[in-house]
Amino acid sequence: MHLPLNALRAFEASARHLNLTRAAEELHVTQTAVSQHIRKLEDRLGKPLFRRLPRGLALTDEGQALLPAVVQAFGQLERALDKLGDARPREVLTVGAVGTFAVGWLLPRLRDFQAACPFVDLRLLTHNNRVDMAGEGLDLAIRFGDGAWHGTHAERIMDAPMSVMCAPALAHGLRTASDLARQPLLRSYRADEWAAWFAAAGAPCPVVRGAVFDSSLTLAEAAAQGAGMALLPVRMFMRELRQGRLVQPFAQELHRGSYWLTRLQSRPASGAMAAFSDWLMAEARSGAEKSD
Repeated sequence: MHLPLNALRAFEASARHLNLTRAAEELHVTQTAVSQHIRKLEDRLGKPLFRRLPRGLALTDEGQALLPAVVQAFGQLERALDKLGDARPREVLTVGAVGTFAVGWLLPRLRDFQAACPFVDLRLLTHNNRVDMAGEGLDLAIRFGDGAWHGTHAERIMDAPMSVMCAPALAHGLRTASDLARQPLLRSYRADEWAAWFAAAGAPCPVVRGAVFDSSLTLAEAAAQGAGMALLPVRMFMRELRQGRLVQPFAQELHRGSYWLTRLQSRPASGAMAAFSDWLMAEARSGAEKSD
């Protein structure tokens, strides 16, 4: 069945507004034209799509059934036209990111990046903060540390203060830092973190005998499952805190580094690299402003 495009557009706009006048204003035609398009569509289908009310419209059962298909079709058409209209050549961008940052911050925003920079074909690799940019063919790498890597240009993305986190059941009875001596203290490969946190909290550090993990992601999962207490970057585990899988029993934080966007100094920035960097820094600034 051949259905005229203008009539389908008039139907979609009228169904959204449930008002012929507002639909006509959006489509830059007269109300009469919109009404005629809808009537022709109804005649073609042999079914009413709207019920005319004294102050607007209401979709019939047939109109409600048709609307999702029309919306989806127009959306696909719009996306296809957007791609054809983008004259920039597509660029492959290979980014390595420490896994904690990739999962805790970047992935929830990935659709926003793809919408903002559709000409970039992103290749995302994860690492445990050890990376060989030239050997792995990375254009950019996101790392945690002090920003001092030989032969590397580094731009700070955000600070990453760490705090004690654990499963809710283990938080009961924790009043002071000294109470942690009764709990397993899970460790990362940075062996001095617990001693530094206790020093910042003004309490003696107990003997640390908890399991050692090479990734904050597995460390956090172990803590969420009740294996012990973990020191984790708070901003990377906000989802787990909101869900209640992890809790933060103490306000004391430990500042040991930041997340940085890095590239080799010998590597000139491409258009895709610049686009990703600009988007990333703008998102980080926006997130910091919202949290202030």
